[in-house]
Order: sequence, then structure tokens, then C-alpha cells
Amino acid sequence: MSTAFQWVRSLIFMIVIYAWMLVLGIVFAPYALFAKSGALRACKTYARTTMWLARWMVGIRTEVRGAVPTGEVVVGAKHQSFLDIIIIFDAVPHGKFIMKRELLWTPIIGMYARRLGCIPVDRGKKGAAVAKMVKDVSKEFTEPGQLVIYPQGTRVAPGVHIPYKVGTAVLYEGLGFPCIPVATNAGVFWPRTGVLRKPGLAIVDFLDPIEPGVGRRDFLRRLEDVIETRSDALMKEVGFDPDGVH
Repeated sequence: MSTAFQWVRSLIFMIVIYAWMLVLGIVFAPYALFAKSGALRACKTYARTTMWLARWMVGIRTEVRGAVPTGEVVVGAKHQSFLDIIIIFDAVPHGKFIMKRELLWTPIIGMYARRLGCIPVDRGKKGAAVAKMVKDVSKEFTEPGQLVIYPQGTRVAPGVHIPYKVGTAVLYEGLGFPCIPVATNAGVFWPRTGVLRKPGLAIVDFLDPIEPGVGRRDFLRRLEDVIETRSDALMKEVGFDPDGVH
């Protein structure tokens, strides 16, 4: 299959999934405004249909490995693309994301993020943002859920290294929940920028939990080691060499 043809398929796919987001967002809005279950159902529907469309339109298959958490946990996840968000959200019963504050003002996404209990953070204020994040999360966890945070703070292209930030360790320490590391290779097929989507198997792997009580420095070292090692292995499994990226 030529790259030009795949690019056209990818462009159509992107138009379809964002139009579908708008349609679902409007249709479910009255339900979501009056019941959080409405917001959850809308977002679950979007995640599942987007994965189905990805397989059918651009050849991206998805797979979830490992034991998916169902209780109150911190999920520390590798973040390579929008696709890993979708896969994780579909897999866990009630995912709540740590997200940048600007997204709250995004049409459709912002309203649903609030209803799901996502926690906005101001990435520009560093220490103050982390302290407020812990306070906001403690308040939000009056209802059970899986709190998803990206330890590197942003999407990271396959093979690129960005240090892990302390926020995940602070949450893990402050909440007293187990942390579930999550590895992925999704960015190999659905990159963080651009239109082209490549066919292949996008995997999200829920790894063994890090139980409460590990010191902050050791926790971060262990989290980074298990996520990066497993993510590299998943990328190599599908023919991408992360060591070859400069």
C-alpha cells in the first residue's frame, strides 16, 4: 500500500473521528449534564468506536495486556499519542485523567472532562501546581476511579527520552494507592503530530503494581525503569527500534 494512499485514508479517518466526537458530544450532552454516568457512557462509546474505525479505516489494531485495575489506583502511563488515552480509558472502569488546564476550555472535551472528574493542572507553576493537584485529587476521590497521570507530563515520540516528573510520586505518596505502570507502543502507528496513521498492532500493557510505601526517589526510579523497558520491548515487537532514534 502506497504512503500517499495511506495518508488519504488517514486524513479521512481523522475527519470522521472528530466529527463523530462532535455528534456524540451534542447527543449525550443533556444526559451528561444531569448524570456523570451519561458522560462516562458517551466517552466509552467514543473510545470503542474510534478503535473500531482505526482498525477498519487505517489498519490499526489494538490490544490490552496485563491485569486491568478496577479499584482505586494511580495509573502511571507512557504517553505517546491520543490512541493510548483511548485504549486506557476504554480498558479501565472509570478513568480520571490529570490534564492540562487549557483543555477545560475546549468545546465538548472540557465539559465531559469535568463530568468525568478529570483534574486540571497548571503546568507553568510547577511546585504550586503539584500541591494543588494533590488537594484537588483528594477532593475528587470521594468517588472510586482510576487516576491516570503521565509521568513525563506530555506526549513523547517513540524512542525519545524525557525525564519523569515528581508529580506522579507525590500523588502516589499522598493518596496511598498502589501505582499501576502502563507501557505502550501506540505512537509507532498513531504519532503525536501529523496526519499519517500506520497499520499495525498498538498495545497497552498494564504492568505489576507498585504497592504503597516505596520512597519517592526509589518509586520514580522503579516506575521509569519498568515503563521504559517494557515500552521499548513493545516497540521492538512490532519492528520499531527505539534505540535507533536520535
